This record gives sequence, C-alpha cells and structure tokens, in this order.
Amino acid sequence: MDSEFAFELQVCAWAERFWPPEDRDRSVVVARQLGTRLRRWDTLVIECHPDALAERARFGPRRLDSDLLHVVRHAPAEWAWYRDALPDPGYPWRYVREAIHRASDRGIVETRRRGNRIHLRRRWPYPDWVDRVVAIENKPDLDASAARRLAPQLERDVALGLADEVWVATAATGERVEPALLEDMPVEAGILTVERGDRGADAVDVAWRPRQLRVGEPGTRIVDRPDGTGRDASAARFEYADPDWKAAKRREIAERAYERGWRSYADAMRPDCRHFRLEPCEGVARPYCTAKSCHQTAAECAGSCPEFEPEPPAWRQRGWPIEGGPGAAIKRLLAGQRARQRPGLDEQSREG
Repeated sequence: MDSEFAFELQVCAWAERFWPPEDRDRSVVVARQLGTRLRRWDTLVIECHPDALAERARFGPRRLDSDLLHVVRHAPAEWAWYRDALPDPGYPWRYVREAIHRASDRGIVETRRRGNRIHLRRRWPYPDWVDRVVAIENKPDLDASAARRLAPQLERDVALGLADEVWVATAATGERVEPALLEDMPVEAGILTVERGDRGADAVDVAWRPRQLRVGEPGTRIVDRPDGTGRDASAARFEYADPDWKAAKRREIAERAYERGWRSYADAMRPDCRHFRLEPCEGVARPYCTAKSCHQTAAECAGSCPEFEPEPPAWRQRGWPIEGGPGAAIKRLLAGQRARQRPGLDEQSREG
C-alpha cells in the first residue's frame, strides 16, 4: 500500500460492498473527499433504505443543490403560483425563479404561465432517502504525531454532530492491541483496522465502536480553541449550529455524494495519457502509471506531469472521434460502475 490515496480507495471499495459492519437492510452510497466549506471527510457513507433510494433516482443522476432542493421538496401536488406554494427562502425570489426554471429544464417539476405568474407542480415527491451519514477519516499510518493532528478534527466532528457516526480507518498492524486504540482519540469516534489485500468482508475489523451522535439536536461549531501551551490562556470560541441547518446541510452533502460517488477521481486525472492504466491493487482497480511504475495519486496525474503524453491517434481509430480512445473507455467504465450503485436509474439517466 504505497499511499493514502490507495488506502482510501480500498476503504471505499470495502464500504460499498460490506457496509455496515453489522447486518442491516440498507443500501449505501459511498463518496470520497466531500463535506462542508470548513470540513472535508476522506470517505463518506450514506446509508439509505433501498425503496427510498430508488425513488431518489427519479430525479436523475446529477445532484440537487440547495436552491433546487428548496423547489422540489416544497413543490405542490396541484398547480399553484410559486410564491404561494414555496416557503420564504430568506433570499431574493429571483433566485427561486431561476431554480424553478432549472428544475423544469431537468424535468423534475412542471411549470406553466398564467399571465406574468409562474405556476408549478411536482412530478414526484422528493423522498427522505438519507437514513444515516457516516464519516470516515483514513489514516493508514496512525502514529502518535498523526493522532495529535487528527484528534482536534474529530473533536470538532463530534461537537457539531453533522454525521451520525465518525470513524477512523487505519492499517492493521497485527499486534495484540492495535496502536490506534492507545492513542488519545475521542472515545465517540470508532476505529476500523484495514488488512492489506482482497480479503472481502474480513479485510476490515471493528476495533472500537463509535457512539451515535445527536444529529437532530443543536450542535457546537468550534471556531477557535487555545493550543494548550502554558502561555496560551485564551478561551475557546464556538457557536451553535441549528438542527434545521444541520438537516439541510446533510441533504446537500448526500446529494453531492449521490452525484460523485468515489470513482470520480478519474475526472481530476489524465486517463487520456498513454501511460495511464487501471490495474488491481489491494483488490481495487486503481490508476497505474507505466512511466513512473507506480500507482499514482490524483495530484501526480495532471496535465503538468512531465511524463504526460497524449494517446497516439492510432489508439482512437475505432469509433473515433465519437467514442474516443482508451482514456474515454476508462471514464465510461468507472461511470457505469458508479451508476450501478444508484438503483433505479434507467439507461438514459446513467449516460447523463
């Protein structure tokens, strides 16, 4: 396992196949590198009821941002003027009108004009498809210094209570007592130990179970805190997070996870390079660079890479330019795998 990126993909693949650790009748949507403006998690697991997830698929594979959510969640079953039908958004109505037009263009609400007024009605009720949000921090080498850097982040996660559970995933050492259990971590955070290689459900063990956080209650957003040194006598600064804000933010995060999944790393890499491959590593198909002879990270695989070489035109002749070369095929492969994790999407929606 040669990078945190490799470890992250292994955790995502395991979670997609085997989450949750205990037996529940749940579907999951797994994404990576998502969160809020102030906090981004390595791996995000959205637990859903299968029927509700299929209902969400009616709205298409793209995410619904906060403005679109305001429209589709409150769109009436019968025709009504939008200002009578929708609650006051707290911002200018012109932005609501723009969101209504976008929703109509995507076919997720119906609109008509009566004089100068825009009337709308819903096509389907927006489902309450998110059951639980689970955040996982990936630290394959969780030594004492890494634990000291990670602990304050986890304490903020626990205090805010935006996710239902917070976990740390670390590489298993095989010792009788895993070192991660001895580090100064918040007791509310769970610990997963990950074995190298493709061992299926046995690849990950639960070393410490997390506490269920109170997502339906006000949270505490830690803005600043003293560093704990003898000369720092300043007080911690914090603010409260309203439950309604938390609920709205959870929906927005889940929508982004639904759109992106965890295989979207190819969107930020260069699969059109002649050195780009997908090869198995730790049981997961991962990017591989033949020029550097390693499983590269997304940061390494960019247009600025000195080893970058475009695919030869001869590679693209079959079906080119419509279908493209191997790089385009890799993106289609990953997009197809991502679509299969969103039950209910028809073939036309998956292509979008």
